[in-house]
Order: sequence, then structure tokens, then C-alpha cells
Amino acid sequence: MERSLTKRHVQFIAIGGTIGTGLFLGSGKSISLTGPSIVFVYIIVGLIMFLLMRGIGELMYKDPNQHTFISFITRYLGRGWGNFAGWSYWFVLVLIGMSEITAVSTYCVTFFQTFDIDVSHWKWLIEVVFLAALVCINLVAVKLFGETEFWFSMIKITLIVALIVTAVVMVVIGYHYPATQLHGGVISPAGHASVNNIFNNFSLVPNGWVAFLMSFQMVFYAYQLIEFVGVTVSETKNPRKVLPKAINGIITRILIFYVGALVAIMLIVPWQRFKATNAEGTFMSPFIMVFQYAGLHWASALVFFVVITAASSALNSLLYSAGRHMYQIAIESPSPILGKLRKVSHTKVPARAIIFSSVLILLSPVVNSIPGVHGAFILFASASSAVIIMIYILIMVTHRKYRKSADFMADGFLMPHYKLLNSLTIAFFVFVYITLFISEDTRVSAIGGLVWLVLFGGYCALHEHWQNRDLAAALRK
Repeated sequence: MERSLTKRHVQFIAIGGTIGTGLFLGSGKSISLTGPSIVFVYIIVGLIMFLLMRGIGELMYKDPNQHTFISFITRYLGRGWGNFAGWSYWFVLVLIGMSEITAVSTYCVTFFQTFDIDVSHWKWLIEVVFLAALVCINLVAVKLFGETEFWFSMIKITLIVALIVTAVVMVVIGYHYPATQLHGGVISPAGHASVNNIFNNFSLVPNGWVAFLMSFQMVFYAYQLIEFVGVTVSETKNPRKVLPKAINGIITRILIFYVGALVAIMLIVPWQRFKATNAEGTFMSPFIMVFQYAGLHWASALVFFVVITAASSALNSLLYSAGRHMYQIAIESPSPILGKLRKVSHTKVPARAIIFSSVLILLSPVVNSIPGVHGAFILFASASSAVIIMIYILIMVTHRKYRKSADFMADGFLMPHYKLLNSLTIAFFVFVYITLFISEDTRVSAIGGLVWLVLFGGYCALHEHWQNRDLAAALRK
């Protein structure tokens, strides 16, 4: 593979990895849980994710030729944990990819519904077309992937900046908006843009401590896969110059794109108004609400277009990442079958690994159409969320082992006060995992993750033990 990604590509890939569909569609539910204090939750979780990235960044800076940060787990924690993390992470990427391709088709249907066009019968075709297009982008050249992510990120950034500017203007002019019929027929009462919308009846935990604690897990998953930028290092020009800047810029991006957007939303819409719009617990997109209050009646179409872009960006990145992780697994595996996935195409990309991952993602329409299989998929997908936390913990443990190893690079991209901050990061991830047991909706995820750890983690540990035993026996002969 070749180093074709530039500083511009990596910086916008990092931005794209930070901004997902959760901000555009899920922030209303986050605000409903804990009101204005959700801003503090986003800042706290964002800082922890920044520390995670500093740990990953230090490892990748030490050896920028690695295709994935998972390989460091193998190096410092052993092949057993490496196999567990590698296969688990790749499996999670595929499951998330299946969810994202389903989301893309769903958002497309909603987008066309705003123009009274029904394409619900063509969801499967939308999924096939989108996935095929993104696979082609990933197969052509890594530079094309970088350019695509650049423009995807630009679209997302433009909407967020437009939201913030709109909010500032509305507050400055003291804008009053009438009762408005929002997307879906919901009638929202009249109001006005004001700083008082945030501070009126302010409470740190307006819905109790349980809701406040649950907001941490929700925000955590909004930041999920922020680590993706670490996978691009082996294909980046001047990685030791570009990577630190991309990672250190995460704090600024969090403050602008998450905190800035949330504050802008609550300046216009009183936080008490964020409630589920139906029995299924669906929440109106705050972005749609803000723009419709501003008189932009085509706001629903605009926001859903950007949401489709965000989901496409996520799927594009997942294909890239899944391909590289499967390629790394194939390199480290002695299996002749997996060995076939080590081949790099003439365009210098792991084509077979990308295609293999995409074929599994393409099973999404089939899985969704079979009731029994769909139920199992939901179970695995929910458990994958918990597995991500485990992998993050393993990465931080790996970072700690690296700092104590002979490989330690004293003049590298060092995490400051690593003993304290590394432990703090691990403790936070454990805390988030514990919060999964609070809600009935996420308890299955937590239990499923533990089952996966015991069964697959146990198998990987035993397999490593058997390999070491056989090797020791061979050496004694």
C-alpha cells in the first residue's frame, strides 16, 4: 500500500470520524435526558475520547507502518488478546456497517417522503447502489477515498456552521417564531430565541441521576469510531507530522461541532420541549426544528440530505477500516484461506479484504427480511456496542505496557502524565460499561458483551496457550 493521504485528507477524515448521524438526529434525545448539562457530558466524554486518541496516536507514531492500532495489542498483550481484539473489532465494524447501510436506505426513503415520493419498496436497491458506489471508491485508490471523505465532511461542517450562525443571528435580533408544524405533523408552540432558554429552570439533573448517568453512554456512542483516523497512518504522507496535528485538533472540533451545535439548539428551542414524538420514543431532529423555526420549510429535506451524507461517510470509513483490519488479520494468520486476503491490488489497496467485508455488509437486506435471523442480528449488534468498550480498554492497557517496554520512544508523540490519564481513561470506560446495566434497553448489550468476552476471549486465550505449549514441546525435541 502507498502513502497517498495528505494532511488535508487526514484532518477532514478526523473531522468526519467525530461527526456522525447521532449529532443530527440523536441530540434531541440526549438533551431530553439531562437538559443543558448535556453540554458538560459531551465535553467530559470528548476529553476522554481525546485521551484515547492520544494513546493510539503515541502507538502509531512509534510505528507508523502498522495498518491498524489493533496490531499493538498483539505485540504487547500477546497473540490471544490480539486475536480477540482483531476479530472482534472487525466483526463490530461489519455489524455497524450493516446497520449503517440500513440507515442510509431509511434516510433516503424519509428524504424522498418530504417531496411526497414513495421509494420504500426500493430500499434494497438503494442499499445495493450505495454500497457498490462506496466499494468502488475504496477500490480505485486510497486518495479517492480521502477526497470523498473530505467532501462528505465539508457538507456536515457546513450544516453545523449554518446552524450556529442561524442561532446567533436569531438571538441577536430577538427572533420570535410562531407555533410551527414540524416534520411528522408535530405542532410546536411559539417561542423566541434567547439565552434564557438555556438557564430558565436550570438543573444539573432535571430528570434524576439515573437519566444523567445514562446520558454518558449515549454520548459515548455518539463519539464511537473516533479512533478511525488512526487506521489511516500507514497510508498517510509524513505521518509523524500529520498525525499529532489531526489528533490535537480533536478538542477544537468537539467544542465547535458538538458543544457549539448543542448550545445553538438550546438557544432557540427551550430544552424542556425535547420529548418523544410517538410511542416508539422517536425524537424530532433539533436541526430540523431550528431551521423550520427560522422559516426554512424545506429544512427536513436539507437535514436528511446531510444525514444521508453522514451515514454514507460512516459507511465509507467502515469499509476502509474493515478492509484494513481484515488485511492485518490475514497477514498475522497462518491460515492459507485467510492468506488469500493478503493480496494488494495494482491500485495499492487490500481489495480482497475490502470486498470480503463488503459482501458481508451486503447481507443486511437479507438479514432484515428474515424475522428469526433479524432478531439474532439485533442481539449481536447490541452486544457489539459493549465489545467496543472492551477494545478501547485493551488499547489503553496496551499503551500502558508500551510505555514500560524497551520499545518506548522518549521523543515520540507522548501522552502527558500517562500514569494518571491512562488509568482515568480506563476507569471511565469501565464506568460507561457499568451504566449499560442501568437501562433495560442496554442491559442486553452489556450481558452480551460479557458472554462474548468469556466465550471468544476464552477460546483465544486457550488457543494461544495450546500454540505456546506445542512450540515449547517442539523446541525440547
